[in-house]
Amino acid sequence: MTKTKKRAKGSCPLVYQCHLPLSTRTVNHLADLLRRHLKEIRSRWRILPPGKIAMIVLAVLRHDQRLANMAGGNNVSESTVRRWRDELIALLAAQAPRLDRVLKKVAKRGGEVVLIDGTLIPTQRRTGKADRRNYSGKRHHHGLHFLTLTNKKGRLIWISAARPGRTHDITAARHDHILAHLRAASLGALADLGFRGLDNDVLDPVIVTGFHASRTHNLTPGQKTANRVIAVGRAPVEHGFAHLKNWRTLTKLRTDPAHSTRLLRALLVLTNLEVNR
Repeated sequence: MTKTKKRAKGSCPLVYQCHLPLSTRTVNHLADLLRRHLKEIRSRWRILPPGKIAMIVLAVLRHDQRLANMAGGNNVSESTVRRWRDELIALLAAQAPRLDRVLKKVAKRGGEVVLIDGTLIPTQRRTGKADRRNYSGKRHHHGLHFLTLTNKKGRLIWISAARPGRTHDITAARHDHILAHLRAASLGALADLGFRGLDNDVLDPVIVTGFHASRTHNLTPGQKTANRVIAVGRAPVEHGFAHLKNWRTLTKLRTDPAHSTRLLRALLVLTNLEVNR
């Protein structure tokens, strides 16, 4: 048997059209971002125009289209599409807001509280002891842990760097100095019971987590009511996660923390472009 890369006589590649549920504002933003970047690095040309490159990259991120399929449909190589994807992800990630700046912006607009929560983005399990730290005992799955902040309407405003899946919410919050940043911006935060113990100030708490029942301590009617009120206030945070996870490229997230951090921050920028239009 001999291998050949030649197509059979009379055959031709088939190309189909697919609807991309994104606004032209997002495509134009990505294309303009690429044009400015090409001007800064004094790149003379690309094989395709910036608008077409933006569409290809968005299709890869939104629908998780295979790079080889997108390359074949646009008469470019797979490595070229991969290079475009990584280049635009880096450009978008650089636009992600910083924690201190975004909190000051919320306070300047009259906001009083933000919603804080952690999420696990699943990854493929890898063999070896080195991957054990990526296993979340709470979710019973391998993945990477991210800490997020949303406003009271559930709009994502900040996302942390990637950490191993076994990282606890309160540990991630301490590493990012969430409490200090909230006090500096004079803002409060609503959180779940996973953040209990982060703020030990009884007289003037910044992070409100509700009450916890135990085997020896039952909640009073007043505490149960307070928990319901906090749960209602925290409900919009799930909308932020839902918008973010609409990007199907997250279904094949790598375990590389640096790449995952850039990807999530790039998707944060794109999500805000779509939701806040």
